[in-house]
Formats: sequence, structure tokens, C-alpha cells
Amino acid sequence: MTLYIRRMTRRDIPQLIRIDHEAFPTEWPPTNFVHELENKLAHYIVASEIPFPMLKLNAKAPAKRLNMLDRLKLLLHSKFGFRTVNGNNIDQIILGYAGMWILADEAHITSIATQKSHQQRGIGEALLFGVIEMAVAKKARVVTLEARVSNIPAQKLYTKCGFHKDGVRKGYYLDNHEDAVIMTTDYIGDEAFRNRLANLKTAHRSKWGDTEYDSQM
Repeated sequence: MTLYIRRMTRRDIPQLIRIDHEAFPTEWPPTNFVHELENKLAHYIVASEIPFPMLKLNAKAPAKRLNMLDRLKLLLHSKFGFRTVNGNNIDQIILGYAGMWILADEAHITSIATQKSHQQRGIGEALLFGVIEMAVAKKARVVTLEARVSNIPAQKLYTKCGFHKDGVRKGYYLDNHEDAVIMTTDYIGDEAFRNRLANLKTAHRSKWGDTEYDSQM
């Protein structure tokens, strides 16, 4: 599987609403993606699966070099349900999303969600890498988030990516008044943090396949 991660667009919203409701059925109010697109503090990315190599049909990747299967896929995808972003044909089906707000020099991750049918495939981790990279580009010093105290797998992922527990918000979740663990990184511009992230991305690629990050993120 090859993932393509890019900024959210208005066209993605109907799919994101379904993913959001599936991932957070008791959350109220639900995420207002239209408002988030207009919010200058908010930055959202989405992940879609590319079932064939990202192709630019030019001198670097002429069609005659493609094998028969890739030619067939390219023909089908160009006719049914695909669109072009930065010259690349990509699948329109959104598999997950992540969002954050930049407040002063702090990036606060608001949510990371993946389609249930595509969980445990490294998509959430790839999205986490993406929002951290965006936070670096936006000159944030640290990244912070909340996780349910019962969500141990998520806490393990965040710890692996350099987050540490930084406190507790009592009764943070409105559905059952569960506490939230506050998790925060150290300075994300630090060389050691950057090297850690690069090594994690290499390990992720070895396990799950390539992830292409849009240059406009």
C-alpha cells in the first residue's frame, strides 16, 4: 500500500464527516470541517491510498515503461473516480485525517482518525508524522494533545513518537466524563527529535510501505 498525505480540501468533507462519526460517535459537537477550513489557526491533512505507484506521465515515467497491470490500473483510475493533484493521479477515497491548531509556539493536535476498516495499517502513525512535520514547518516549539486514560495503544504510539505525559484533565470527555492524559513533546526543532522522527518514518516505510507527503503541506 502507498499512502498519499495532503492538506484537507472542501471536497473531502463528506467523507471526513463519516470517518469522524465512526471514530468519535459520542463526541459533541462533532468536528465542523467547514469552519476548520476557514480557521487560520487550524491545519488539517488527509490520507488516501494509492493502489499503484504515483505516476507523472512525462519523461521521468513514460507510459511505455509501465507494466501491463499498471497500465490497466492507470486506464481504469483515469476514467472512474480519480482526480489529479499536482500532476499525480490519486484515489479520492479518504482513509483517515488529522488536525491541529497552532497557538503561539504550540501545536495542539485536535484529532487523528482512521476508517475502522483500515485501522492497524499504520495510517494513524503516518498522519501523526505529517502533523508533526507541519508543526515544524510552522515554527512551533512543541506539539501537545489529549488522549483518553483508557486508550493505552494511542498513548504507546505517542510515547514512541517522543511525547511524554504532562498532566491530566479531569472529566475531559463529555460522553462518560473520562479523564484525559495530556501528552507533550520536547522541542521539535531539536536535532535529536528530528533524527528520532526520521528513524520512525524509515521503520514505518519498511513495515507498511511508502508514504508520499504533498510538498504543499
